[in-house]
Amino acid sequence: MNISVLYGTESGNAELVADDVAASLEDEHAVRTVDLQDFELDEFRARDLYLIICSTHGEGDLPESARPFAEALDAEGPPLTGIRYAMFGMGDRTYEHYGQGSEHLDRRLRALGAERVGGYGRHDASGREDASGLAIAWAKDVLAAVGSSVGPVISSA
Repeated sequence: MNISVLYGTESGNAELVADDVAASLEDEHAVRTVDLQDFELDEFRARDLYLIICSTHGEGDLPESARPFAEALDAEGPPLTGIRYAMFGMGDRTYEHYGQGSEHLDRRLRALGAERVGGYGRHDASGREDASGLAIAWAKDVLAAVGSSVGPVISSA
């Protein structure tokens, strides 16, 4: 099984966190990092796991790079039954609509039948915790929750 770390970003922070999460997992898993604007819905595979890291922009809006993905979900509405994903939201608690970017995606994915696994991760930019450190711990917790179905990469060579 492969792991895709998908990210939606406005300023690049979610991309940096996604890269750090992927790097922390690549010794034991097949991992790729993809900007949500470059991810096509037909790339979803039931055997894979999707770790989604999404920031919030403006008044609780999706970041620019997540908008095409969300629009495709709304327009095509493919059934996503059997798709497993985990969500990590980034925002600033001092804003009224803290972390809503990730919640927009979460609602859309669940409405189409995808299953969220593990805990919902969050980072508060107004706090003191390191976003990458929190996200790496979250990703490892998600993998532990998913269990043995997320096995190590076995080389056939």
